Amino acid sequence: MSTTTTGKQVQTRRQHWQEMIKKQARNGLSIRAFCAQQGLRDTVFYAWRTRLRAAAPARFALVETGPGRPSTAPAVELVLSGGERLLIGAGAEAATIRAVLAALRG
Repeated sequence: MSTTTTGKQVQTRRQHWQEMIKKQARNGLSIRAFCAQQGLRDTVFYAWRTRLRAAAPARFALVETGPGRPSTAPAVELVLSGGERLLIGAGAEAATIRAVLAALRG
């Protein structure tokens, strides 16, 4: 008897791993420590993180600065699908931003 994976099962698994990745990013533990705490294999965690990053487009959010905010406030905040946040100052060079994004994706 053969078993097949339905689209719903794949989506459920995808949602589970999206939540695990977000949970790890929020709690501040290293991936190894988080996986040990949750009873997960870190190699599986990394594989899912890579898979989900490749499938999800980057999302951008503009952050407006106004009176009363410190001058060091970021001009733009970039939130990646894995939960990482990149604060980009007004004077940041495009080449530097590209290098940082490449490093995060790599």
